Amino acid sequence: MEQKDQQEKEYNNIGLSDYVNKNTIRNVFFFTGGIVLFIAGVIGYGVILNLRSAPLSELMVKKGIKKITDPKIIIDRKEYSLSLYDDTTLIKTYRANFGRNVLLPKKRINDLATPVGEYVICEIDTAYKYGKFFKLNYPNITDITEGLRKGIITQAEFDRLQYELYYLGCPKLKTELGYDIGIEGTGRLNFLLKNLPFVYNWTDGSISISNESIDEIYPFIKIGTKVVIK
Repeated sequence: MEQKDQQEKEYNNIGLSDYVNKNTIRNVFFFTGGIVLFIAGVIGYGVILNLRSAPLSELMVKKGIKKITDPKIIIDRKEYSLSLYDDTTLIKTYRANFGRNVLLPKKRINDLATPVGEYVICEIDTAYKYGKFFKLNYPNITDITEGLRKGIITQAEFDRLQYELYYLGCPKLKTELGYDIGIEGTGRLNFLLKNLPFVYNWTDGSISISNESIDEIYPFIKIGTKVVIK
């Protein structure tokens, strides 16, 4: 009986220190703190880089441009950039993120790749889930012709897409070639994504720039604006 009481007493006296070594707690604390400081430093560096970027209005003044009358967008997948031109004059370049598959141009739905080619902005959505959305006429005539040749879409789908491209401007039919590709903001994660000092490709194939960047170019973008993705 006395032995049992002694065992119960020892059991009740067991504390946290009996399970966790103090050195272990200290190491975990310093490791976690180091990670937090590293992330803060990375984002802080990104903030500094963004602060050094001149506003579009200032660059227009420097280049002697009072109004952008012929906007064009050149997107470079290798340089992770989106550049705004007025005719042939480069005005400003923005950092861009693409589909998670950066090795190949888009060919099919769910391949997570960004298309390559010449497109136009065919719709503008200002209440999109990632801020603003400039929809491209993907798949265009070149894309659907190639898709038909390779058997990715049927003749009926080709005919429907061709009709929509010619008469509506924007393809509406959802096929195996993919759909709803465009230029978009970053939405709620804008602060984090825009301040990363490295490229993070996260989209399903669209081109993403920061909310501030898409807001800045929005007044100059119109239906029919040419977009070249290379």
